[in-house]
Amino acid sequence: MRSTRPRDTGDLTAAARIRDAAIDRYGRDGFTASLRAVASDAGVSGALIVHHFGSKDGLRAACDDHVLALLRETKSSALRSPGNASLLHQLAETDRYAPMTLYIVRSLQGGGRLADVFLKRIVDDTIEYMAIGVETGRIKPSHDPPARAALLARMSLGALVVEATLSDDLLRTDFPRFLREYTDRWAVPTLELYTDGVFADRTLLEQIRPQNEEQ
Repeated sequence: MRSTRPRDTGDLTAAARIRDAAIDRYGRDGFTASLRAVASDAGVSGALIVHHFGSKDGLRAACDDHVLALLRETKSSALRSPGNASLLHQLAETDRYAPMTLYIVRSLQGGGRLADVFLKRIVDDTIEYMAIGVETGRIKPSHDPPARAALLARMSLGALVVEATLSDDLLRTDFPRFLREYTDRWAVPTLELYTDGVFADRTLLEQIRPQNEEQ
């Protein structure tokens, strides 16, 4: 198997340029984008991409690794804040992270290792900030806090992926604007749902909870 590690400092510069071009191209066009398009963006030949990364899959893996490393960097940075849309919004508004953020959305659409890791990151953060909310009295306690956090993360990211799929042109041309419009459109209905709920009483919950606990 061909190594994806550059051989020397010159190779490192070329490989990083290819990787960054791929993150940008895959973010704009999705993972069906060709190596030829990436090579053109990076100003290199397709053969040089194969030299460094072995294949399109090797390039995708290198992109995933780089994005995950940047995510770990944001874990302890001032960018971190509760919620998935706010995290993506802040990243998208920061020039350094904007291509990475769109790449994450494409990964959520397509699935894979990065999507799994990003979802886990969001769930962990949601568990943490909801626990703080419960302690301060701003959020109601849950019968199963981790399950509630996991569901909220999936619901929110799922809605974001649906909106991204329906707004692909805007996603390609102005991702920060896409996130702003998404937030403006859905913030109030989301908060209404979370604040007031849907059902008028607890009948359905009390019916189904014993069944789940028996399983």
